[in-house]
Amino acid sequence: MLMVNDAFDHLSLFEGLNPAQKDLLMQLFTPCEFLADTMIFAQGDPADYLYVVVEGEVIVSFKPDDGPPITVTRVQPGGVVGWSAALGSRAYTSAGICTTDVQMLRVRGTDLRNLCEKHPDTGLLILDRLANIIAERLRNTHDQVVALLETGLRNGVHSTGG
Repeated sequence: MLMVNDAFDHLSLFEGLNPAQKDLLMQLFTPCEFLADTMIFAQGDPADYLYVVVEGEVIVSFKPDDGPPITVTRVQPGGVVGWSAALGSRAYTSAGICTTDVQMLRVRGTDLRNLCEKHPDTGLLILDRLANIIAERLRNTHDQVVALLETGLRNGVHSTGG
């Protein structure tokens, strides 16, 4: 079973924290494990937890109203899924599905937001790091969407004779 303090020593999200900050956060994060092909949360489920991937891979899948599910990204160790919970959203906007057996740390979104109120220095540091992780994913997502659109346009051009 994953030990929280071991994970804290290996994840960039927690690098360089002083002992007091580490202690505060270690009280909030709990280890969890999921088997391959497990849906951690579905799109529309209540957004309760933010997850940090320690080992394994999770895909984030979005189902638009007018089409099949789209794999938005593949989250590797050090990445986060379920950030709707940290934002205080009522529901997850995407699904999180394990492609492998996965070990993660999870934190309740409400606990993370309470940390920010009670310990703003630590809270803001973690939120800034989460924002950087999420921003990087969104940059990668942009490139994937452009590639999908280009493929769709090329296929549409070829199917109509050009």
